[in-house]
Amino acid sequence: MILAYAQLAASMILVGANVGVAKLLAEQLPIAMIAFLRCCLAVALLLPLVRWLDPPVPVSREVKRNLFLQAVFGTALYNAGLLAGLRLTTALEGGLVLATLPAVVALGSFLWLRESLAPRQWLAAALAGLGMAAITLARLGFGGSAGSALGNLLVFCGVAGEAIYVLLAKRVAGRVPVLTASLWMQFFSAAVLLPFALPGMGAVSVLRDPWLLGLLVFHSVTASVLCLLLWFGGLRRVPAGVAGSFTAFLPASAAVTAVIFLGESFGPIHAAGFALMMTSLLLATWPRRRA
Repeated sequence: MILAYAQLAASMILVGANVGVAKLLAEQLPIAMIAFLRCCLAVALLLPLVRWLDPPVPVSREVKRNLFLQAVFGTALYNAGLLAGLRLTTALEGGLVLATLPAVVALGSFLWLRESLAPRQWLAAALAGLGMAAITLARLGFGGSAGSALGNLLVFCGVAGEAIYVLLAKRVAGRVPVLTASLWMQFFSAAVLLPFALPGMGAVSVLRDPWLLGLLVFHSVTASVLCLLLWFGGLRRVPAGVAGSFTAFLPASAAVTAVIFLGESFGPIHAAGFALMMTSLLLATWPRRRA
């Protein structure tokens, strides 16, 4: 069980650390090109893994349509929002905005799937909103922030895209192995992003810098493949409800990466926003007590 907990924690720590990596990449490369190259690398890595680990199963047209929509919202829109937002805001604030995901998914389940929400989930959504308000106050100068309201809004658009991906995934859960579904998603994402990436392909020359190329490879391998393998490896031994609480590592990792490696400042209002986001996240994901 300790190994499973370590896998879940490592997955979320890598997701959080990738916020800082994505910010560094977005400062040097066109956004569409980053996302496109990440998807191409992911396809190259996932293809042999699918052949090795997943049983061969037919994928129906209905499932492919659903996976295409997941790719549009969960890969293309999420990455566009995240990378564009991180050009304007700090990795610290971007990581805090990403922590609203469980609350947004819960609200989406209520509005779209007509699922009932427990009182604590409504409270989680309210706390997430207060956390967003706190980092907006920090941006206005109360906490010495170098963030941006527009940047935070763009990251939140990415969160909305990821939430739609999660809700769409419920429609095909269990019908396709995880790695197979991910392979199709990355393939569809690359196809969607290609027309937007082509005009900026001249900037690929900057990848001659080994440091920048290493960041791109790290971003692709960890965010699109390794995080997935670690997360679902942990889920084999830990109930999904308990696993959800490990998402608390995401904003924590993003904050640590931003402060230590990117030199971003962590003000008192950031601390308040962090506390609100963490409480919201835990409320939204902590497993219910059995009757």
